[in-house]
This record gives sequence, structure tokens and C-alpha cells, in this order.
Amino acid sequence: MMDLKRIVRVSMVAGLCWLGASKYAHTQVVETNTNVAEEELLKIENFADSTVPEALVKERLAKLQNEIPLRYHKVTHQFVEYFIYKKPSFVKRMLEHMHLYFPLYEQTLEKYNMPRELKFLSLIESGLNPRIISYAGAGGLWQFMPATGREYGMKQDNYIDERFDPVKSTDAACRYLKRLYNAFGDWEMALAAYNVGPGNVKRAIRRSGSNTFWGIYNFLPKQTRHYVPQFVAIMYMMHYHADHGVFPESPEYPMLTDTLQITGYFNLHTFAKLSNVNLDDLYKLNPQLINTELPHYVKDYVVKVPSYCYEYVTENRIAIWDSACKSPFSKAPYALASLTTADSTEQSEEEGETLKRSTQKLFHTVRKGETLGKIANRYGVEMHELKKWNHLRSSTVMRGKKLLIYKETVGSPVLQRLAGGDTNPKANTKIKMRYHRVQAGDTLSTIAERYGINVSRLKKINRLKGNTVRKGQKLIVG
Repeated sequence: MMDLKRIVRVSMVAGLCWLGASKYAHTQVVETNTNVAEEELLKIENFADSTVPEALVKERLAKLQNEIPLRYHKVTHQFVEYFIYKKPSFVKRMLEHMHLYFPLYEQTLEKYNMPRELKFLSLIESGLNPRIISYAGAGGLWQFMPATGREYGMKQDNYIDERFDPVKSTDAACRYLKRLYNAFGDWEMALAAYNVGPGNVKRAIRRSGSNTFWGIYNFLPKQTRHYVPQFVAIMYMMHYHADHGVFPESPEYPMLTDTLQITGYFNLHTFAKLSNVNLDDLYKLNPQLINTELPHYVKDYVVKVPSYCYEYVTENRIAIWDSACKSPFSKAPYALASLTTADSTEQSEEEGETLKRSTQKLFHTVRKGETLGKIANRYGVEMHELKKWNHLRSSTVMRGKKLLIYKETVGSPVLQRLAGGDTNPKANTKIKMRYHRVQAGDTLSTIAERYGINVSRLKKINRLKGNTVRKGQKLIVG
């Protein structure tokens, strides 16, 4: 989990800006200076005499306490004053953003029969920023490390990082916290373990001989000692902020949304431009999307869109999808798959036979002496496609590595059935393709105009690199 120097990172989180519209990177990285962190912690511990009466803080914590103990401690008091006098801007921002996520937190906590006050933990973890990444690589509202995220079912690749998905990460955080509570039988110990890991808490238990948070307090890393007091302090501030002169100015509320289901390659920037959707809104509604596109292998992937654009998108779906689904790395028009079917067919003019075009998913295990170029040539694909499908950054590949390959095949369904490749002819949806035989004087422009399509689309579906066509050439036109 997000580890060490919590309060300093919280202040940094509060100052970060939204990066959703950048071209390639849509995550935020916190650069933490550990020396500054230590200095901040020392300042908190060396606060002068308190200006907030101790009796008042004790009384209010007693009123707030529910299932999780809110014990008074001088460090908790120091953090209360730190939030009041040093970081009121952070508390203000949390008050403004809490309506975006607290309803989800409360619903999920109720689902797992857990204390509702755990919703405040996310404030000191991420500052309610679903796209935040710590210097150690922990990410999301609940700051999961990559390995822990995968353990709790959150997929991560170059396109989607589900640690940033508010719904999935909140569900995973509840399951993880419940597991820690079951292990230690104490919520304060569970919170400490969430911060520093259960192994370190067990080590502190062995060294101290105690099984309570305050009993192992001096045997924990210094920053973890402050974790529970911070949680108590921020919970205090979220309830009594007005008494200390801290108020929200511009509270945010969830945007009204609709959903789309995406199958196959999909360019998010193209979609946003053609749909009149604010790109920042698109990434804000889908913080788990960390690239400018969705890959070709997604199927029925749900993307949230603002309700204000849904009617326009529905009315112009075909035109928008036609452009947004054009993959720069694909030879075949896979974009049609998301609108129609995974297979398409061609009607041979001469023989009158229906030809079936499909994309076959293959795997190849690299042998000794093989290179990406040789493998690409063997399967009739481009090397850059091979690298993209397997998320390879270089052209070198290790022996024994298993490579994913998407190969387009065209053949007669009759022959495939005779060969045993297709035993159910009704299983595939057949689409009749329209063709045009190029005549003398024909150009791409005249042909496109005749059939009501644009030149770029005509070139794409026929895999034409230039603008010239020859007499007798057969072109797909619809």
C-alpha cells in the first residue's frame, strides 16, 4: 500500500492538477522528497502549546467513535492542529470532492458489513484522486501496489489499469481491510497493516509482546505510527471543520452518465472529438483508461460517457465508430467487428461463392535462433503489429517466450466444413460485400462519390497505399 510520509504526500496530492487530456500519459506521479518528509513530521511532533483545548478534542472524538476506536493521543491532537493551521486547503478540497466518492464507499462498506468511518481512510491514502500514483508505484484511490492489485482481481496493462477504477478498487480495498481485520481482530491494527503490511505488524507484535496498536506503537516504523493518528485527525476535521473556519467553496457532485460497450480497437481522442465530449470529462468518468485508445482485444468493454452527449452519439454512431475504430496498426477493417460481427464475408463475382473472412488467435513459442522479423514473416503479419499485440518495447525476444498473434484468414465455409473446421454454418453471421470493377476513366474520387463513401475509407477497406487504381481492378465499396 502507499507507504511512508503520508501527510506530506497528502499535501502534494492536494496541489496536483488533472492530466487527463495529455496525449500519452494519463496518470499522475508524486515525487516525494524523503528529507522534506522527515522535516514535516518533526514539525508536527514539535508543535508548540496547543491552541485547541485537549478536553474539546477528547469530547468530540468520544462522540464520533463508532466501531473503530478513536482514542485521544497527543500525536492525533498535533495532526488536528496541522490540518487546521498548516493544511486547511487540503481539508477544504476533501470537503469539495467527497460527494464524488463517499456514496460509493458507503454502499460498498455496507455490502461487506464494515464500519462506515473507513471511508475517511481514502483521504489520507490518495486525497480522493483516483489517478494518483505514489513514488513507490502504488496507485488509485486506495493506493494498491501492482502485485496486490492483481491479487485482488484488478487487471493492469498498457491501456487499462483497474487500480484506478473507483468501483473495483473500493471493492478490493474493502475485501483487503476485512481480511486484515480478521487476521488481527482489531481495526487499529488492521489500519496499520494496510499501511505497512501485515508482516511488519506481526514483527512489531513479536518484538513488543503486545497485540494492540498503542502497545506496538514504538516498534512500528515512525511513519506508520502516524498513520492511525492521521486517520483519526482527518475524521475529526471532516466533522468539525466549520468550528475551525474551514468551509468548502465549490463542492463537486457526480456527473450524469450513460454507458457504451466497446469491442475491438477504439481511439478515445477521435471519439471525444467527433462526439463533442470534453476529453477531461471522458477520462474523469473512466480513470482506469490510461492510454489514448482501447486495444483490439477488448470485448464488450463498458465506457462511461456524459449524458449530455449520449443522444448525439446514438444518432451518429455509425459515422463516429467508423472513424474511432480505425486502427493505424491493423491491415483489416476490424472496426466493423464492434458494430456487426467478428467475421465478415465476401461474395466472389466470378464463382458466386461466399468467402468467409475471420481473425484467428494464435500462439507461437519462440525457438532458438528465431527473431521477431522471422516470426512476423512466417505468419504474414507486420513486426510492429507483433510488438503491439505482445506489449514489446524492443525487437529482441527471449527463447521460450509465448507470443500472441492475430492472423486474418479468408476461405470458403464449404471447404472449411469439409475439412472439419466449421461444423455449424449458422454460427457465423454472413454479411454480403459490394464490389466495383474499375472501368476506364474511373478514379477513387468518382467511385467513392458513386457509392456514397469517402476516399480515405475506400482506400482503407481495400488496403490501398496510393491514389491510383487500374482498369479491371475489383474494389470493395460496401
